[in-house]
Amino acid sequence: MVIVPSIFKSYDIRAIYPTQLDEEGISLITKAIYKFFTEKISNEKQLSVLLSYDMRLSGPQLYEAVKQVLISLGTRVIDIGKSSTPTFYFAVSHYNYDCGIQVTASHNPPEYNGLKFVINTSKGLLKIGKSTGMEEIKQAALSGKVDYTPKFEGFIEAKTGVLEDEVENALMIFNNPTVNKYKIVADPANAMGGTYIEALFKKIPAELIKMNFELDGSFPVHQPDPLNFDNLKDLQKKVLEEHADFGLAPDGDGDRLYFIDESGEIVPATMITSLIAREMLQEHKGATILFDIRYILGSRKIVEEFGGKYEITKVGHAFITEALTKTGGIFAGESSGHFYYQATGNAESQVATIVAVLKVMTREGKTLSQVLSGLKRSFESGEFNYEVNNAPEILGALKDKYSDGELSELDGVAISYPNWRFSVRTSNTEPLLRLNVESLDQTIMEQKRDELKAEIERISKTAVSSNH
Repeated sequence: MVIVPSIFKSYDIRAIYPTQLDEEGISLITKAIYKFFTEKISNEKQLSVLLSYDMRLSGPQLYEAVKQVLISLGTRVIDIGKSSTPTFYFAVSHYNYDCGIQVTASHNPPEYNGLKFVINTSKGLLKIGKSTGMEEIKQAALSGKVDYTPKFEGFIEAKTGVLEDEVENALMIFNNPTVNKYKIVADPANAMGGTYIEALFKKIPAELIKMNFELDGSFPVHQPDPLNFDNLKDLQKKVLEEHADFGLAPDGDGDRLYFIDESGEIVPATMITSLIAREMLQEHKGATILFDIRYILGSRKIVEEFGGKYEITKVGHAFITEALTKTGGIFAGESSGHFYYQATGNAESQVATIVAVLKVMTREGKTLSQVLSGLKRSFESGEFNYEVNNAPEILGALKDKYSDGELSELDGVAISYPNWRFSVRTSNTEPLLRLNVESLDQTIMEQKRDELKAEIERISKTAVSSNH
């Protein structure tokens, strides 16, 4: 098939099956990925490549195509079958395999599938994205010719027990805490996050109330995308009905996680970042914590209060793991619900995140909302997304209007003042302009939010806004 260039994203590959990506196309891309692996790791030894896939309906056939290509190229294929993305990352890092490929399209609709791939380094996992090799792979795949002569005989090696080891490792990160028995509702939306939630709660005391745990790539109830808050309404309602202590909402491949507190309110991911940052800094004095540029005020204050250092990153897991590797940071929180740990190879671990929340709630003897109220340092607007056709013009106009502030162009345009700031950036995965506003004062946040929304809508009369 003719491969469409646009399926190569900043962090991974995502495409509609079978029109944009089929068995033939994924086989050619796999050859390009493997050739890239040999160039970056070694062409003189047999590479161990961990392979997994998610619950998507096209997963089995695409997975089989990838597997057969890797065998034909002389690979030691470590087959763990269906897994979440955090489980996939954990396995590559924990068992020290050379690299890994996962067949997944994250939280995208059912007709999508794709690939994520990583290299294991001495400093942690290197996720291959826009800044770490995606363009090389794209050009090789688009050429239609990937020359590689196998030097070894490929074979498959099944690996079991990964989930159990992942849970044990997550508990160790927080010193195997004793936790109270809580009532917890979880809705993985028939996707992979349910696998690690179930495995965790086999090891710790809890009453787990399951919603939509059966794996089903057609997503019969709702999309597995917690950033669309409409998808959380049933979970919020269930938390209240069950008088639960909190709710859990992972995304399709399980690498993002949102919490619902005991009052049915959606917890901003930055609050979970602050909770974990405080916990980490009490154990690792002076360590470095990372967070993305969309919201920084609250997490920065917590890090400063507890004697840590911080770094601000671009948005996206490939950029964040790259930054963790460079800085030696021990934890990173992303405002879209990704949480990364040095102890898992600089990759996401939502099992560790759940453990951290349970540990703090148990120690403090407080509800989740009470714990988080003690960590609140700033006020956030929530993200506003605009469908526009003149993003460069809008960014330029905002730079001019707010030229008296401190400008950062690390990722889009972010401008800071002493007690408020905003970030406007184009999405790496969708044709959207994203606005985030925050302040140390709620009234100022609301005023500046409305001011910026009006400005964006004035500059682009075609703007269509939606809020997360």
